[in-house]
Amino acid sequence: MSNKFVLLVEDNEDDELLAVRAFKKSNIKKELVVVRDGAEAVDFIFCTGKYALRDKNHLPEFVLLDLKLPKLDGHQVLSRIRKSEATKLLPVIILTSSEEEHDLNKSYLNGANSYIVKPLEAVNFIDLIRNVGLYWLELNKSPITKSAMA
Repeated sequence: MSNKFVLLVEDNEDDELLAVRAFKKSNIKKELVVVRDGAEAVDFIFCTGKYALRDKNHLPEFVLLDLKLPKLDGHQVLSRIRKSEATKLLPVIILTSSEEEHDLNKSYLNGANSYIVKPLEAVNFIDLIRNVGLYWLELNKSPITKSAMA
């Protein structure tokens, strides 16, 4: 894994494959690391469990976080990210199929930086990932974070 990467937290294989394809087609020069449930996301970010040996000095550039996840849902993952001094400024983009007002409001109340509803068409999903990558990696200026365990 390179120093500069994006973390995708996604349990749907089709959406994962589309995101990987979109990164490649869009020439996004960052590695896309994928975890498939909320507990794995927390372990990855905080270097615990099977990720205990991961370099604690390297956080993702941003997190693409689904809400409907096994083990811990996206709201729980986001809450844990925001409670830690080391990760409270880490950009987290909710990428979900939920258009429910409750999910939208709860995401922003928990500190989401953006809330995006997944498009149904594959070509639109690829365009969305391209635009998200362009915005969060090229245009946006994010705060500098030290490490997950600083």
